[in-house]
Amino acid sequence: MPAFLDFEKPIAEIEGKIEELRHLTEAGELNIADEVGKLQEKVNRLLKQTYSKLTAWQKVQVARHAQRPHFSDYIEALIEDFTPLAGDRAFAEDRAIIGGLGRFRGQAVMIMGTEKGDDTDARLTHNFGMARPEGYRKAQRLMMLADRFGLPVVTLIDTSGAYPGKGAEERGQAEAIARSIEVCLNIKVPLVSVIIGEGGSGGAMALAAGNRVLMMEHAIYSVISPEGCASILWRTSEQAKEASEALKITAEDLLELGIIDEIVIEPLGGAHRDPQKAMGALGDALEKALEPLVGKEGGVLRRERREKFLEMGKIGLA
Repeated sequence: MPAFLDFEKPIAEIEGKIEELRHLTEAGELNIADEVGKLQEKVNRLLKQTYSKLTAWQKVQVARHAQRPHFSDYIEALIEDFTPLAGDRAFAEDRAIIGGLGRFRGQAVMIMGTEKGDDTDARLTHNFGMARPEGYRKAQRLMMLADRFGLPVVTLIDTSGAYPGKGAEERGQAEAIARSIEVCLNIKVPLVSVIIGEGGSGGAMALAAGNRVLMMEHAIYSVISPEGCASILWRTSEQAKEASEALKITAEDLLELGIIDEIVIEPLGGAHRDPQKAMGALGDALEKALEPLVGKEGGVLRRERREKFLEMGKIGLA
């Protein structure tokens, strides 16, 4: 069973009853298949009702769910012959960003993304998906390598933001992020980016300046976390709920604003309830996004990418 979020308590109670009944059935004490079926229908109805009207703050909770598929899960499900490439050739290997070569449905690609980790040890190893400058410099190196060999680039983003520690700042965190965005905009190969969970601040944007930007249905994407925004505006993180509404961080908001190009629909109840189905849906969306880009002339790809992001900054004059 998935871990339940606060707003899922009614669903949790019914699923708890289902588990109890199934345990009795397996023990041979009762045959209550019909009753289990009715309760499961009720769960599905509740899930549909709940997830059809999630608030922005509830979306934040779903995007951060520990059981959502992580970058490594997508690699395992979608990429064949994955060969990881490590190091920035200047300072160190940053495991918050994983990248390498592989085949996506027959197409050779360079794929990279942020990895949060799925247990305590993994989260510490990957620094909770918060990259340091060497991580972004590794990303630059891999994108330029892909550009040299004419390989499409795919990036999957799930990070609360770049690591804000003293050492990272001393080694040029802001510059590394800016350079990474510059490389995204300069390469002459297709670049498709996907927000799979949290898309936080420049730490996400460093990998997300793509020809096509996709977003999972219950992911979030913003210039700052709701808690960070609330701490600045109201001097307390307790106003995070209000901040999340004001920031327009949901996939629906960002599609309407023209920040992203497509929403990838998740299984009922979120990607954590059916990871394989969610990853399959993303694979289909990636294939669809890459198809018209592969084979396009490099200069055209670069020009279209730059124009796409310049257009976001224009303000119409009456």
